[in-house]
Amino acid sequence: MIGKEIRLERIMNRNTKRTVIIPLDHGFTLGQIKGLEDMPKIIGEISDGGANAIIMHKGMVKAGHRKHGRDIGLIVHLSASTSMNPDPDDKVMVCTVEEAIALGADAVSIHINLGAAHESRMIEEAGAVSKECTKWGMPLLIMIYPRGEGIDPQSPDAIGHCVRVAEELGADIIKTSYTKDAESFKRITSACSVPVIVAGGEKAGDLETLKVVKEAVLSGAAGVALGRNSFQRENPKEFIKALCSVVHDESNPEDVLKA
Repeated sequence: MIGKEIRLERIMNRNTKRTVIIPLDHGFTLGQIKGLEDMPKIIGEISDGGANAIIMHKGMVKAGHRKHGRDIGLIVHLSASTSMNPDPDDKVMVCTVEEAIALGADAVSIHINLGAAHESRMIEEAGAVSKECTKWGMPLLIMIYPRGEGIDPQSPDAIGHCVRVAEELGADIIKTSYTKDAESFKRITSACSVPVIVAGGEKAGDLETLKVVKEAVLSGAAGVALGRNSFQRENPKEFIKALCSVVHDESNPEDVLKA
C-alpha cells in the first residue's frame, strides 16, 4: 500500500488529515461554463489559494496543470456524461487508471449515481477500477450520490447507503452530499473507515458556503470538493484561501471573510 500512501499525501494535508479539492470537470457535463474559460489562469488561482488538489478530465491536464505557481495534487476523472444526454445520470468510462498514471495523476476519481437507471453498470465499472487502483497503488476517490426516481437526494439514510457502497467498493476517499444536518452527518462519517468529503453543488453566497463547510467539518467531514462554489467566485484565489482556513484550521467563517 506504500504507493497509495505516498500519493494520498499529495492530495491530503498530512497534519490535519483533511483536504480541499477543486473539481474542474464541469466542462464535460455543462460545456464552456463561466469560470473555466481559461484553464491555466484558474488553475493558477486555485493553486495560489492553497487548495490541495484539482480534478480534471484527461484531455485538460495539458491545459495548465503545474505550469506555474505552487504544486497541487492532480486527480484524473475517469467517468462522464453530458447535460444533453436524455439520462445525464448515466455515467460511462472515458479514461483508464493506466492512462491517468501516464498523465502523472496522484489519484483517480469515478462517479456513481445510486438509484439511477444504470446503477448496476456504474457499480460494476467502479469495481473494476478499484481492482486496477489496488494493482497500481493508485488512490481512488468515489463520487457517489442518491439520484433516481422517487429518491430524496438529501435523505441521511440514502447518503449513508451511498457512503457504505463506496467504502465496500474500496474507495480511499468518498465524496458525497452533505445531509444539511450535523447530527445525521456525524453518524454517517463515524460509521465509515475512510475519509468522507462533501460536495459543493451549485453556487451559493460566500458566508453561507463557508458556514456549511465549517458545520460539515465539525461533523466529521475530511474536507470538501467545491467546484462552481469556488471557481465561479469574483476572486477565486481569496475565497479558496478562506476555504482552506475553515477546513484545515477550523477558522470562523466571518473572521476569514473579513481578513
